[in-house]
Amino acid sequence: MSKVPANTSTTPEIISSGRRSFGQLSHIGLLLGTAIVAVLLLMAILAPLLAPYDPYVQSLSARFTPPVWMHGGSWEHPLGMDQLGRDYLSRIMYGAQISLAIGIGTALISGIIGTAIGVCGGYFGGKVDSVAMFIITARLAVPIVLVALAVVALAGSSFTVVLLTLGLLLWDRFALVARATTIQLRSSEFVTAAELQGASLFQIIAHQILPNLVNNIVIVATLEMASAMILEAALSFLGLGVPAPLPSWGLMISEGKASILFEPWLITIPGVFLFILILGTNLLGDGWRDVLSPTGRN
Repeated sequence: MSKVPANTSTTPEIISSGRRSFGQLSHIGLLLGTAIVAVLLLMAILAPLLAPYDPYVQSLSARFTPPVWMHGGSWEHPLGMDQLGRDYLSRIMYGAQISLAIGIGTALISGIIGTAIGVCGGYFGGKVDSVAMFIITARLAVPIVLVALAVVALAGSSFTVVLLTLGLLLWDRFALVARATTIQLRSSEFVTAAELQGASLFQIIAHQILPNLVNNIVIVATLEMASAMILEAALSFLGLGVPAPLPSWGLMISEGKASILFEPWLITIPGVFLFILILGTNLLGDGWRDVLSPTGRN
């Protein structure tokens, strides 16, 4: 019987069957989601170069200038100007930086925490798994919005506080997915072969377990990114998220609600961009899930 090298990651049947469908890159949802996220990501990165004006500079004489498609609008300010006379297009571009930074940062923090807990519980089993499940259950019993509101209200609203709060609250899906997949991988032949060859615990987890978790973790990460961006917008709308004058889309919606009857576009424009970003992120996650599933759907 030939031996499997300890540093070789052989994918189990449930994962390898999904990878066989990886060639279905014609998945419409995946392509559309990738395009949306890529365009908004480029807009956020290139905002200092693309934004026509400084998003913080005010011109009170031009406040409430409507968008170009409304009466009184002009191409000088295509999306109009807000209640303080700040260019709305520039603030939308810089607002994408905040939403994407919150989403990506939260996914990284929560992904590390949740994956560590899930892998430990799934691989060691027994009391370790019981402790891991207790921690996961305790987290699931905690209402995210209420805890986030309490923490931000006590610690003060800032970008860092919002990022850390969401990152420390949104790890439960990572933990559940990592635990379930690790339990399947633990009894696989290639993990057993690595153990018989004397591979260390670190080598087994690093070379056998984690590589086979990547696809599932990436899918969960896209879903958690969307959740984090929605929560950040909700906190900013309530005045407990990213503080003014930062151009958060949620804060822009909050600032525009006082003029909703006369200038509804102040709410509509950032709301549409937030909707498009969340839609693109969800389509990206659903597309990866479908493409990597055992059957794979077009």
